[in-house]
Amino acid sequence: MEDRHAPNILITGTPGTGKSILGKELAVRTGLKYVNVGDLAKENNFFEDWDEERECHVLDEDRVMDELEVQMTTGGNIVDYHSCEMFPERWFDIVFVMRTNNTVLYDRLQNRGYSDKKIQENVQCEIFQTLLEEARESYKGEIVHELQSNTPQDMETNLNNILQWLVQWKNDHS
Repeated sequence: MEDRHAPNILITGTPGTGKSILGKELAVRTGLKYVNVGDLAKENNFFEDWDEERECHVLDEDRVMDELEVQMTTGGNIVDYHSCEMFPERWFDIVFVMRTNNTVLYDRLQNRGYSDKKIQENVQCEIFQTLLEEARESYKGEIVHELQSNTPQDMETNLNNILQWLVQWKNDHS
C-alpha cells in the first residue's frame, strides 16, 4: 500500500443504491479511474454461467481478479460492485456501502424494469443490511463507511465527504 500514488476506493451496495452515479461523478471530480466490475465482466466475457433463478450472469471471479490485480496495486481506482467479499482486503484504503430507503429502492429498481421477484430479493437484501454486513466481515471496521443515498442532496453530501477524505489521505501519504 505504501507505494500507491492514490488510494483505492470500493463503492458497494445493493443494486439501485447509487453506486455507479457516485463512482462516475467521483472519477470526474478526482481524476481517479472508475471501474464498474459488471461492465468489465461484460466487456471481457468474465462469466462462468447464467443463473436462471436470479436472472443474471455468474461472475468468473478469478478472471476479474487477474484483470484488476496490476492496476489495483498501483492505486487510484474507484471500484463499483454490488458485492465485496471476493476482493482482497489489501486492495482498498476505504470502503463505502451505499444504503437506500426501501421505498426509494423499490421505485428505482422498478424503473430499471427488474422483475417483481428480483426487486423483492434486492429490497430484502437492503432490509437485512446484507452488503453492509459483508463489508464489515471482509474489511477492517475503521475503513467501512455507510452512506445514505436517497436524494440528490445525499449524493452531493457523499461526494463532498469523500473528497475531504481524499485530501486527508493525500496529506497522510505525502
